[in-house]
Amino acid sequence: MKKRSKRYQKVSEEVDKSELYAPEEAVKRVKETATADFDETIDLSTKLGVQPQHADQNIRGTIVLPAGIGQEVTVAVFAKGEKAREAEEAGADYVGQEDLAERIEGGWMDFDVALATPDMMSLVGPLGRILGPQGLMPNPKAGTVTFELQEAVEEFKAGKLEYRVDDVGNLHLPIGKASFSEADLMENFKAIMNRLLQERPAAASGRYLQTVVLSSTMGPGIKVNPNAVINIVTK
Repeated sequence: MKKRSKRYQKVSEEVDKSELYAPEEAVKRVKETATADFDETIDLSTKLGVQPQHADQNIRGTIVLPAGIGQEVTVAVFAKGEKAREAEEAGADYVGQEDLAERIEGGWMDFDVALATPDMMSLVGPLGRILGPQGLMPNPKAGTVTFELQEAVEEFKAGKLEYRVDDVGNLHLPIGKASFSEADLMENFKAIMNRLLQERPAAASGRYLQTVVLSSTMGPGIKVNPNAVINIVTK
């Protein structure tokens, strides 16, 4: 069994693991439990009542959070010619073709987002076995395969997030940093939850929003009342 630090044990005692907190209270408590000596990321984890193996229930997309995510995003772009120059001018950190593919095949993964123009997908396709498991494979549905590179690079550098449920309906996203105000964290939280509720598939049956948990990088999970989430989002 993993041994927890004294700091973790102390902050865990401040959280009632059996209680479902109102969203505002959960945000307050997750900030209070972020006591590490660095600016911890605040994460949202939720389980949705969907069957992702069915295409019409595979929740995925992108979102730009209203208060940003508070961290630098490294963008790699597969492009050539004028589109490569466009990506560089927009602020992409790495731009290339075969050279970039070779670096990735060699184990290099120092980027957070991979973009590609459609004409580069024959080169990028074979990298799916490497990029796919990391959630980094360019995909048109996520806005990461596009000729509009200036817009795409700028949005992802500003904190645009890609989201997708895993095989059993779980989804994880950052909603900001512990240094954010409660108001900014709530704004980001509501933006994400509103999007997920809007995307409820018609084919999904039973309870859609099953669990919602907030946590800091080094802190305990704080359970949020799903019914309370629905109430604040649909007001």
